Amino acid sequence: MKKERLSCEKARNICIVKSLAKLGHFPSRTTEKEAWFLSPLRSETQASFKVSKIRNSWYDFGIGKGGNLIDLVCLMNDCEVKEALQLLQQDTVTPYFNPPKKQHLKKRKIQITAVEPLSHAALINYLKSRRIPVKIALRYCYQVRYRWKDKQYFAIGLENHKGGWELRNKYFKNSSSPKTFSFFERGSKQLLITEGMFDFLSLASMDKELVKKSDAVVLNSLAFIEKIKLLIPKYKQVLLYLDNDPAGIKATGMLLNLYPNITDKSDSYKPYEDLNEKLKNERL
Repeated sequence: MKKERLSCEKARNICIVKSLAKLGHFPSRTTEKEAWFLSPLRSETQASFKVSKIRNSWYDFGIGKGGNLIDLVCLMNDCEVKEALQLLQQDTVTPYFNPPKKQHLKKRKIQITAVEPLSHAALINYLKSRRIPVKIALRYCYQVRYRWKDKQYFAIGLENHKGGWELRNKYFKNSSSPKTFSFFERGSKQLLITEGMFDFLSLASMDKELVKKSDAVVLNSLAFIEKIKLLIPKYKQVLLYLDNDPAGIKATGMLLNLYPNITDKSDSYKPYEDLNEKLKNERL
């Protein structure tokens, strides 16, 4: 019996996460709403390829492209839509996408139960392993207790400007809702932009006075670059500290082309990928 031809509509409903798994690509980290992979389209060492579990779509921050499964297959195989559909049809068991129910997502949401000064030995030891002085972390971060999947946890927390938290401990890297960038405003004419929490803490460890006299943004994800674009023109000088990886380099280039008041500071921590990597290696 002749197999029914796979339509574009049906192909778009094939689960991207399961399709990538069949090709040997597994997520580096996952949450209820998304999965992060090392890009199947290029070589990288830090995951910047995101798959939305809600929309069954993907976005590669390193190349600035995204779409559905058909788009991905076309790019991976350098082929047209017709050939992509033929490749997908060869799969005998097609893992169709079932969007999670909203009720289920709410149930698995991270719930913050307490915010207190950093004191737990495990978190202090984790800071030491990242070469962050405790007194620096105490200035900007808190010890956050939270509930997830009906269990209690604790982590180093950096609050964002909407009241959500970036959460880090030795075993866990996630965030509570709402997720956005963190903003330290001191009325300065100079703005510092770092990519993540530990980049910011590393910069504060390396140059305490610079951080104390400047306003600062911690992106918490390159996805929030669009949200900070309104801030940049307000400053006389903006110092940019993004990662020396394809996604960070691309984002740096884009911002340098848009704003004359930005200075790229990534050379100051080469050949390392980021500020914390430099701090750890130079303080060994």
